[in-house]
Amino acid sequence: MADGHCDPRFSLVEMIFDEPFEAGTERGGSVAVVHDGELVVDLWAGDADSEGRPWTAETIVGLWSTTKTFTFLSVLVLADRGLLGLDDTVADHWPEFAASGKEAVTVGQVMSHTSGLSGFDRRVGVIDLYDWEAVVSGLAAQPPWWEPGSRSGYHPVTQGFLLGEIVWRVDGRTVDQFFRDEIAGPAGANCHIRLDDPVRPEIGELLPPPEVVDVTGLDPHSVAGRTVANPRFTGTEPATAEWRRALLPAAGGFGNARSVAQVLSPLALAGRSLDGRQLISDATVGAAQQVRSDGVDLILEEHIRFGAGFSLPSPDAPFSPNPEALSWGGWGGSLVVIDPDQALLVAYVPNRMAPGGSEDSRGQSLVDVAYAGVL
Repeated sequence: MADGHCDPRFSLVEMIFDEPFEAGTERGGSVAVVHDGELVVDLWAGDADSEGRPWTAETIVGLWSTTKTFTFLSVLVLADRGLLGLDDTVADHWPEFAASGKEAVTVGQVMSHTSGLSGFDRRVGVIDLYDWEAVVSGLAAQPPWWEPGSRSGYHPVTQGFLLGEIVWRVDGRTVDQFFRDEIAGPAGANCHIRLDDPVRPEIGELLPPPEVVDVTGLDPHSVAGRTVANPRFTGTEPATAEWRRALLPAAGGFGNARSVAQVLSPLALAGRSLDGRQLISDATVGAAQQVRSDGVDLILEEHIRFGAGFSLPSPDAPFSPNPEALSWGGWGGSLVVIDPDQALLVAYVPNRMAPGGSEDSRGQSLVDVAYAGVL
């Protein structure tokens, strides 16, 4: 059923990936596994859109929050080069950010969703997110919603703006330019934090979920209510040229499983070189694995353990047998799990968005059987 290749050691990955296509319950998608620097699984199947255009080796779709992993890696590379520190205050690099009691907020707290800026004080629509200067100046002036560093509250949109502005202040390039120049380009990876050309022929259709996140039961004055309901997304946004052109480093990226694996595999190698290139050191990978928050998240309402950007396995999200493995995913189903101890990375990118939450086990089922190939 699937096209591509699969090392026999990982035949269970191909079997599990094929099953929903054979059953007619999946539309299109891709899975990739990198082990010890080698792309051992690179599979794709199904349709790229509702018109039946085949998903090919080059098809890319919107990634939603899996985009954050590109932004995390960009910050970690800058840290690895000594241009910033995770324990630096944000104001060290962005002086205006010190307003309204945020002078002690650190880069690491933004990375770990503990900065207290999970949402926007003012009412915003999706279109407002396309004005970078207005968004970041507003966040710089905004007071935190809880004591920074005390606990996590997932920053679904704001984190990308905060980290993106830090990258620009430190490096002089926008985060999408830095990612393209320093990470995706050298890796030969067709993945992007934003698209300069919104009508690239390889872009597939991301099918929105049958229902959006229900916020009716949330207190509109609570941190969760103020975060999740402002702005409201429908899942159709990645189909628009405006979204594709906008700089949205938390949610606006495009790619497929192979390209996600290509850019993030240096983390799985824990500092070892790949094709003569060493993007990041073992020490910086270790810094990403250090627990910075461990408890019930104010927004997700699950026990989440955050390192520097990526999550680590926790009671409510035991995605790996290795407690120091790294992961994050996107609304609708995309997922990446990185295990430096096993030099293993698994990436999954579908185009049929599920509502989200624990009921969508597509990506995790592939991660589970990928471990069978190395353990």
